[in-house]
Parts: sequence; structure tokens; C-alpha cells
Amino acid sequence: MWLQRTLRLRPRPRGFHLVTDEVLAAVPEIRQLRVGIVHIFIRHTSAALTLNENASPDVRRDFASWFDRAVPDGAAYFSHTLEGPDDMPAHIKASLLGSSVSFPVADGEPLLGTWQGIYLCEHRDHGGTRTVVVTVFGE
Repeated sequence: MWLQRTLRLRPRPRGFHLVTDEVLAAVPEIRQLRVGIVHIFIRHTSAALTLNENASPDVRRDFASWFDRAVPDGAAYFSHTLEGPDDMPAHIKASLLGSSVSFPVADGEPLLGTWQGIYLCEHRDHGGTRTVVVTVFGE
């Protein structure tokens, strides 16, 4: 099976948002796979995807605190400022995290770790709707 679906994620505020259930609901065909791979790609340069701890909200807050301190909005050394003080930092944060994640599937189940979830990492104050492309392949 090869399947590709485009999913629009609703606008979210700056932060790290679990979207695991939303993504998996968009591709119920995963349940038909004996073995396979799910690949998710975000079509934006100021947001990212990552797989990480899905239980404690402290993890999401700590991620946000670290990234905002490491790459501050409005730093005087940024030249790319036409789209606002959060834009260039968002590009850097997105590059650090990456634009895609992949995970295996076996016997119709995503093989995410017990405490792993798919995060939409929104790095802008008002990033808007985000589009991801979900590709599923397997048998």
C-alpha cells in the first residue's frame, strides 16, 4: 500500500502541541498494514515536527522555555526582520527540530514508544493553519 494524504492542522498558539491522535485519525488505513512506515512532513519553514514525551505537560513547557531562551525573538543580530520579531527565530527553531518525522507500523499499530507522541512545534505567535503531508507505505 502507498497512501499520501494532506492534513490541515488548525491554528495553534506558539508552543509544542501533541497532534498524534489527529494525525492517526486522518490515516485509518494504518490499521490495515502488517508492516510499514508512516512519514509526516510539514510544509512550513517556521514550524516543525518532533517525536517526544507525550505524558507530562512540563516537557512541553520546558521545550518552549529552552528554545525561546536559546533563540530569542527580536535579537539585534537578525537581519531577516520584515515578517516580525518572531519570524527569524522561528526559522532557526524549525531547522533545529526538522520538518519531518517517521515511525514504523506493525500489525496495524504505530510503533511509537509508550511515552512518545507527535508534536507540532509552533514557533510563531500567530502561525496560522499548518499543512502536513502524511505518507504511508507498507503491506
